[in-house]
Amino acid sequence: METTSTPTHCPYCALQCGMNIAPLPQGGVEVTERPDFPVNRGALCGKGRTAAQVLSPAARLTSPLVRSGGRLVEAGWDEALDRIAGALSSVRAHGGPDAVGVFGGGGLTNEKAYGLGKFARVVLGTSQIDYNGRFCMSSAAAAGTRAFGLDRGLPFPLEDIPRTGCVVLVGSNLAETMPPSLRFFSELRDNGGTLIVVDPRRTKTAEQADLHLAPRPGTDLALALGLLHLVVAEGRTDEEYIQERTSGWEEARAAAMAHWPEYVERITGVSVPQLRQAVRMFCEPESAMVLTARGPEQQSKGTDTVGAWINLCLATGRAGRPLSGYGCLTGQGNGQGGREHGQKADQLPGYRKLEDPAARRHVAEVWGVDPDSLPGPGRSAYELLDALGTDIRALLLMGSNPVVSAPRAAHVEERLRSLDFLAVCDVVLSETAELADVVLPVTQWAEETGTTTSLEGRVLLRRRAVAPPPGVRSDLEVLHGLATRLGVEKGFPTDPEEVFGELRRASAGGPADYSGITYRRLADENGVFWPCPEVSAQGAAGTATGTAAPDGPASPSAHPGTPRLFLDRFTTDDGRARFVAVAHRASAEEPDAEYPLLLTTGRVVSQYQSGAQTRRVAELNAAAPGPFVELHPRLAARLGAAEGDPLAVISRRGRAVAPARITTAIRPDTVFMPFHWPGEGRANTLTNPALEPTSKMPEFKTCAVRVEPLGPQA
Repeated sequence: METTSTPTHCPYCALQCGMNIAPLPQGGVEVTERPDFPVNRGALCGKGRTAAQVLSPAARLTSPLVRSGGRLVEAGWDEALDRIAGALSSVRAHGGPDAVGVFGGGGLTNEKAYGLGKFARVVLGTSQIDYNGRFCMSSAAAAGTRAFGLDRGLPFPLEDIPRTGCVVLVGSNLAETMPPSLRFFSELRDNGGTLIVVDPRRTKTAEQADLHLAPRPGTDLALALGLLHLVVAEGRTDEEYIQERTSGWEEARAAAMAHWPEYVERITGVSVPQLRQAVRMFCEPESAMVLTARGPEQQSKGTDTVGAWINLCLATGRAGRPLSGYGCLTGQGNGQGGREHGQKADQLPGYRKLEDPAARRHVAEVWGVDPDSLPGPGRSAYELLDALGTDIRALLLMGSNPVVSAPRAAHVEERLRSLDFLAVCDVVLSETAELADVVLPVTQWAEETGTTTSLEGRVLLRRRAVAPPPGVRSDLEVLHGLATRLGVEKGFPTDPEEVFGELRRASAGGPADYSGITYRRLADENGVFWPCPEVSAQGAAGTATGTAAPDGPASPSAHPGTPRLFLDRFTTDDGRARFVAVAHRASAEEPDAEYPLLLTTGRVVSQYQSGAQTRRVAELNAAAPGPFVELHPRLAARLGAAEGDPLAVISRRGRAVAPARITTAIRPDTVFMPFHWPGEGRANTLTNPALEPTSKMPEFKTCAVRVEPLGPQA
């Protein structure tokens, strides 16, 4: 019997690699290459190749669970949904709407993120909603919006990277986090371009670089300012571009000139000759790019740090021009779309601001509610988690595992345990789900249709290819069932295409305008880049709030989408990009006599995020079976530690234990731990929740620790 494959996209990172999936006659699902998708051209990493293994009923939840006698037991859907609705109603009755919190995830489709935000604000009336994407690229989003008036991870497609002259890659180990993307950087070098990698570790990505800069963790801001100082001192600024397309240069230049090279060398550990070499490599080609990832962003000064790298682009005329610009490498599968459509504390669909009266009126009209009934902005992700059990007494959580992924994780776990009621919707019984009062088993990528938005700003269609196991429902069905039980009979359809149609109307005229995008177009065109407004019969982009045009193929007059932003003007009131004057400042927590070392965290190639799904795949576990502590040989010698010896890493927040991995790839003053595992090796037990003031990003990337050897392994 011949099986039919379905073209779709990987469930993991923001590359959203194209793949084909097909049910096998003997059972199970096969993943095969899909060469027609331009981002990965058929290539898949180990996580993508093995993604179908998590579809197996043996690896995931297939029945609702309710807590009885202190343990989770199987129950029917009606009982589970009734329990959740009853608990949420009771908490609201006693504590008001804001006593109920909602926490989402950057892996939810656009339809689910949209539905979750609407559910929180319309059904529950709570302002207390945020999502784990706050931990991903919120600092880059804040800096991009401040400078350009708009945040989209990459303002150009990945295919532009091989054709530029130089790329500065700051704080990204994409060889392990997004392996199929490495080909774009290899092609860059094959074409005569150069790659500069900024990372405290000599990662697999840094090994591919023409120049590797290894700053002390937490000093990326000083590094960027030092490079800009040299650009000015060496006469490499683009004065015509600065005058015609920017504002705020005088103040930004003055701030940068206070960071002379020798001063920056003392702060960062990057030598002056290396600084000069980096400036020369960046400025001499006709075009260049700066791309940031979690390294500079997950800091208590992350917005200013990214802003300093944007200033470097603006001063050299490297933004809003072909093959040049600043971009952010979004991490989670729908990290971009997840924050555009309403599950973020301060935003409404279409990337509208919740405080904007016009935005409230527009979305309220689509939702059929009074604008005054919509709550205002709520707490950011960590602030919300920190308030659990005090101001917030009940939590509905979808697609996140903060017991492993949140900073100061032991405290977050304690807060979750202190709740009156916790409901979790997930594919697997994660460490967070294990604490819940009710757990709902939900469909995943290959079992449902929906859209995601990749790091390029390309909206994509994931297609249902296989039926979920009996007893499993979609998140949209969960929201519908809860809304009905809480007295809202209409407005929460279960058909994703119907939800997307409403999302289009809600986004129309907003910064992230999807109104001209249809499921048919996504299928026919391999995705569409936003903004893509609906075009009226007269051929002009419409911003109507009424019913969207019927779904169908793009007409010749349809808006083509926007692969490349800012080529004519920036999305600010005057069309100019804004320099922002910033200055180096210390991290929230610096080493001292008690905690003399720095800890930085990150990922490994065979695990993903909190590991809730990848840790259920035998092939991936064999490649990356558990946590480790990476340290330099000089530090190991000082501690008397050998390869594989258990080490205790201790911060002001707790203690983690993992075996030593000794390598010259890391600085002697720094240790590294991956954050995919729970238990005694949980790296986020140690991390600092100090928040960046604008983005509310926690300072995952640096904190002060001490390391103690526990003796050789038995």
